[in-house]
Amino acid sequence: MNKNKSKKNIVILFPDQLRHDFLGCYGAEFIKTPNIDLLSKNGVTYENAYASSPVCVPSRTSLLTGLNSLKHGVTGNFDSLRPDYKKTGLKTWPDIIKEDGYNSAAIGKMHFYPWDARHGFDYRRIAEDKRHIHVRDDYFKKLRSAGLRKFHGDEHEGYQENFTAIKSIVPYEHSWDHFVGEEAVRYINNHSNDEPFAMMVGFPGPHDPYDPSEDFHVPIPDENSMPDPIPFCDHDKKFAEAQEKGLTMEWANVKTMHKFNDKESLVKKKKMRAHYAGLVQQIDYEVGRIVSTLKENDLFDNTIIIFASDHGDYLGDHGLFGKGTFIESSSHVPLIVQTPETMGNPKRIDDLVYLFDITSTMLQFTGSEVPDYFDSIPLPGLPGIKTTKRNELFGYMPDGWMIYDGLYKLCKYSNGTRTLFNMKEDPEECKNLYKDKNVFKIRRNLESRLSVEIMNSIRFSFFDRQVDTINSLNEKDDFGKEAWDWDYPAQIRPLAERSDRIEKGEIKFDR
Repeated sequence: MNKNKSKKNIVILFPDQLRHDFLGCYGAEFIKTPNIDLLSKNGVTYENAYASSPVCVPSRTSLLTGLNSLKHGVTGNFDSLRPDYKKTGLKTWPDIIKEDGYNSAAIGKMHFYPWDARHGFDYRRIAEDKRHIHVRDDYFKKLRSAGLRKFHGDEHEGYQENFTAIKSIVPYEHSWDHFVGEEAVRYINNHSNDEPFAMMVGFPGPHDPYDPSEDFHVPIPDENSMPDPIPFCDHDKKFAEAQEKGLTMEWANVKTMHKFNDKESLVKKKKMRAHYAGLVQQIDYEVGRIVSTLKENDLFDNTIIIFASDHGDYLGDHGLFGKGTFIESSSHVPLIVQTPETMGNPKRIDDLVYLFDITSTMLQFTGSEVPDYFDSIPLPGLPGIKTTKRNELFGYMPDGWMIYDGLYKLCKYSNGTRTLFNMKEDPEECKNLYKDKNVFKIRRNLESRLSVEIMNSIRFSFFDRQVDTINSLNEKDDFGKEAWDWDYPAQIRPLAERSDRIEKGEIKFDR
């Protein structure tokens, strides 16, 4: 008997830059997302899931490794996981599950450097970032075979006037997200039932440019039905000033950002939101096709489906475009887990969770050992999964840090901006309490906890360069000789403080 027959398959559906409140299951009434909503109706939906580093590459690397971005060293979009990471003892989740008999597939956008790296995946079909139009990936080859190519957003009518809200020159049949959906369906159809698989499906949308296909069968939502963006506040000023420079570079070439917060810009921002919603609906359609294919191949009843995103999108909130701070529309992400056991028994969980908590959750599902150096812990509320509750979340960016305890969110940025919000009373983050004397003790406590976390993370980040960790060099006979040297890179070690607390019973993993 094949022992793998009893193991469940895993499918991770992972759009790029999808904010949680543009899905019906998270309360959006202006958009149609029936297939994603059905996952929520039959799964566990997390109300407070956050990307600890809300830009593409750091967030995805944390999901890949189970570590926060300071520890794995990828803090910005132009940082990379060291190519020889395996020499340090570090493993990606595809590396780990391979040891337990799983085949792994990465389809669509992964945002690796180099773009065709595998990082442990057995199978790859690549459609990279929508802004990477010069990448000669599998999507590029598919377009070329159809007599098409990747178009820059600025080649479309209305790109500048409407802050990248356009209708794609490319028909839906050849669109980014349909290509990814097609390749996911192909993988499922060709997969052997003798081997369990874990497939990550990275949709390039709804990332900007906001370019839904005009010939898609579900119309773009009405612009007037779009919720207004959260107004620009005083504490947003430095971020709004900085975004103009980045977006005028060749990769985006948005020459109108100086008008983004003019009085007449609201209409254009609502168009931008409507086109973004159109892309979300197209992804929802592909989600439905993937689920249907699982059913057609008799795999659905033995498959765990995880739906999430690497970060959100401001869509004009606070006068901003894109992502990159710890503002809710940037860092608060959708997260849904459907298992065969949750069918007909849905839950909504209010606990604070990280996006990268998916990683240790998957390893528990696959029966794999969770590395003892992980920051990732299993998600709560899932049948058969043991975990504990987080008291706070931390955020890590090259130019900003955050701590959020479920009530107060404190953020500190390198541009000098300091914010403190009571998220229950001020969910739109408009009333900055940082200098409010009435919450001084709360602020001081949060800053102290944040400082300790950052210090510990930075110290851990040098794990590969540690010559000695137990102060025993003087006891080694060869240490004082001229030929002495140390083994580089050093091996990654357990999170000692966390391990000690678990051993003492201070951290418990209860169902």
